[in-house]
Amino acid sequence: MNIVKTVDLTKTYNSGVEVHALSNVNFEMEKGDLVAIIGDSGSGKSTLLLLLAGVDKPTSGDIFIQDKNITKFNKDEMTIFRRRNIGVVYQFFNLIPNITVRKNILLPLLLDNKKVDDEYLKEILSILGIEGKLDRYPKQLSGGEQQRVAIARSLITRPAIILADEPTGNLDRKNSEEITGLFRLVNKRLNSTIMIITHDEKVANSCDKVYRMVDGRLNFLGDETYENY
Repeated sequence: MNIVKTVDLTKTYNSGVEVHALSNVNFEMEKGDLVAIIGDSGSGKSTLLLLLAGVDKPTSGDIFIQDKNITKFNKDEMTIFRRRNIGVVYQFFNLIPNITVRKNILLPLLLDNKKVDDEYLKEILSILGIEGKLDRYPKQLSGGEQQRVAIARSLITRPAIILADEPTGNLDRKNSEEITGLFRLVNKRLNSTIMIITHDEKVANSCDKVYRMVDGRLNFLGDETYENY
């Protein structure tokens, strides 16, 4: 089952000089895929993530998430769809500092007036190892713990896809390895569909499929290891 499909996805910026950030990208992800997108800075990989998250609009082409063409949504429709169907994990965590870990995790549900599934919450907390952190505030946590909270928040709505933008980029090696392992564990235990934008060789090698973005074009590398490219 296709969770994500792009058709001739193109994004062009024009600030005096025309720049093709993405050029005719055709890309699919199925339920349970764990995919890494690698590439140099400026190659277009973060642009792809922003388009899949509905934060930006393509110049041309279509994006289907669970068979919904999100390029046709207006701003309000996209906001609601993203909150319910797309989990996003950022390099710098993006937690709200003046609310507890519990409220940070539950925020997507609270904004949508949705009931909390306590058993599912317990499962997420157990997988991520943050059961005892719910009453703390973000500043009381380490960087690795904050990223675990951010992952929990991305999972709480049972989204169609999780998009992770350099999720280990602000962490030391030990925490990077732990977070990498947790993405793998979440993927296997919850059958979550996950796309990770990364420069980290170990993160890429932990994924089932690896793509390289070069000058706005996406190339499938298969299951070979990142260091071979």
